[in-house]
Amino acid sequence: MEKKHRVVIAEDHTLFRDGLKALLSFEPDFEVVGEAADGQEAIAQTEELSPDLVLLDLSMPRIDGMTAIREIKRRLPDTRIVVLTVHKTEEHVAETLDSGANGYVLKDASHNELVVAMKSVLKDGCYLSPAISAKVVDGFLSERKSQSPCLHSVLLTSRERQVLKLIAEAYKSKEIADVLCISEKTVAKHRANIMAKTDLHSAAALTAFAIERGLVES
Repeated sequence: MEKKHRVVIAEDHTLFRDGLKALLSFEPDFEVVGEAADGQEAIAQTEELSPDLVLLDLSMPRIDGMTAIREIKRRLPDTRIVVLTVHKTEEHVAETLDSGANGYVLKDASHNELVVAMKSVLKDGCYLSPAISAKVVDGFLSERKSQSPCLHSVLLTSRERQVLKLIAEAYKSKEIADVLCISEKTVAKHRANIMAKTDLHSAAALTAFAIERGLVES
């Protein structure tokens, strides 16, 4: 039997949190190992339990979800984060992705969509809810360009462009290494260089950038 992915649920509404836990109890690939009712608990639970994935609400007491995302990623950069939210604005999407979240799912999504999102981000990819319109994604890309006029002039090497394309296509580091016939250590170095050059620090943001540059289709 394959090892289950360990999940922490961070949600301040008890009924919603309990519902998520009940739904995931029927999923053979996932195991809920921790719960948090606010952002501070989310950070503490994640650091203590080192889960594979955190389901996290943006609007939480004590420490808000956006701050929690940044702190979790600072302490445990390999932990995947899927945001569950009611917010559909360009500003929320952009800030969430820039903070380091790997997935963005609306709270009115179906159970199946949530599971797809979780599995997608665990494959070292990203996920944006289809209910978020193309306009919102386009707005995110436009906002990135307006905030950083140099994005279009970022000079990536040929190899860095290859690595970026594969990251955007949800390839894991080992798979990228196999495809390009290089070591995982070299892949990590290229990824770090790409993030430094673009000032983007999540797979979701890098994917949006790759789409903008025409490396992959949206």
